[in-house]
Amino acid sequence: MSEATLQPATPSAAMIRTLGILSTICGVLIVSAYQITLEPVAANKKIALERAVFKVIPGAHSVKEYDVTSAGIQPAGAIVPEGAVKFYAAYDQAGALKGIAAEGEGKGYADTVRVMYAYDPARQVITGIGVVSMRETPGIGDKITTDPAFLKNFVALDVKLAADLKALANAVKTVKHGSKQNAWEIDAISGATVTSKAVGKGINASAQKLLPLLVPHLDKLQGGK
Repeated sequence: MSEATLQPATPSAAMIRTLGILSTICGVLIVSAYQITLEPVAANKKIALERAVFKVIPGAHSVKEYDVTSAGIQPAGAIVPEGAVKFYAAYDQAGALKGIAAEGEGKGYADTVRVMYAYDPARQVITGIGVVSMRETPGIGDKITTDPAFLKNFVALDVKLAADLKALANAVKTVKHGSKQNAWEIDAISGATVTSKAVGKGINASAQKLLPLLVPHLDKLQGGK
């Protein structure tokens, strides 16, 4: 019998095996961490959205999330219908509809500005806004949350639909500071025009999609149904 000796594994082969084992372990840990944190993250997101709705619709006691399409309104679920637009219905303690809230976003100076706005179906106006997220310049762009004159734009911002209910009668538009003349215009903040325009563009784009679908089915929301 000839003598034969086993050749030891090369350092590179051993390293590849080790890296493979480590990659597998890391993959398992990452997936496990994702599964463990998925539910708490979703719950925290829901709480944050509800707080944003409560902020723009004072007096609201509960919030329900819906999807609306041309076919009608349905509670939001895991499966989102094609062409659906998401919105939130806020109710008082007696179950009466207090208002509608929805998100809009526009490109700001530093990044995307996301806002939550409140809609009063009875008057067809926007009655308040709050910031969901933004990274605008402190002391300038963030004035959209503190400037009284700017926030006054949203006491009764006109978002009435045209007669055919297919679009807003007048597009929401941000105008140069001091030049507002119409109820659907937003008077920009001097020195923060880009951020002001981001708010206007975000609200206009959202309302143009949401309201033509929502208004014909508003009766479905009364009493939380």
